[in-house]
Amino acid sequence: MQDMVSLLPHAKKDSKVESKQSKGAALNELVELRSCSSCLFFECRKQKDLYLWMVKSPGGPSVKFLVNAVHTMEELKLTGNHLKGSRPLLTFSTNFDEQPHWKLVKEMLTQVFATPKDHRKAKPFHDHVFVFSIVDGHVWFRNYQISVPHNEIDKVDKGGLDKMTLIEVGPRFCLNPIKIFAGSFGGPTLYENPYYISPNQIRALEKRKKAGKYAKKVKAKVRRKMHEMENTLEPDEFADMWKGED
Repeated sequence: MQDMVSLLPHAKKDSKVESKQSKGAALNELVELRSCSSCLFFECRKQKDLYLWMVKSPGGPSVKFLVNAVHTMEELKLTGNHLKGSRPLLTFSTNFDEQPHWKLVKEMLTQVFATPKDHRKAKPFHDHVFVFSIVDGHVWFRNYQISVPHNEIDKVDKGGLDKMTLIEVGPRFCLNPIKIFAGSFGGPTLYENPYYISPNQIRALEKRKKAGKYAKKVKAKVRRKMHEMENTLEPDEFADMWKGED
């Protein structure tokens, strides 16, 4: 979350929301009090699973994601670096324009992550790129610094993109879409991911696999005992050979 706030100079961070039953109403009221039109709400469950609500308030729509493969800037320790508060360029893979729900997600990502030009905390130039790519039905995020030579001998001409390089800064994360709702934090379902499997189901399958392995071990022990009982060894004629010598 700290990395996300640092990437969005126009964002307004707020404290935790405790209300569970009226979470949507409380968040919509909070967004209105902050004079915002969009909201990123991180929801952590069981101290394991992280969900992200991307919402246009108060009228919607809203998208719920499962956040996977999170790597913070501190964890990655990459060489890229850009000025805090500078505006990003947003790039999207071509498959964002193939289906209607991806077009909606693209528009919401644009409105949330694009820093307004005249915002008081934003610097009036671009020195990094946000890359959004769809791979296997997941949205992958990368952040790259735009590196250009700064010496006086080798200045970059206008349009000289061949001399520019991209250096990754971080963070990295993956968004797995779950549902798209027509309203803010709820409402009619516009899209539901048919390939989504909840973390609870994955953990239950893993438990069943482990239980199956244990059951196989128990059955193998029982079969071994039954085999030993059915096939008793004949007494060894040399078993008592050296007893009398003591």
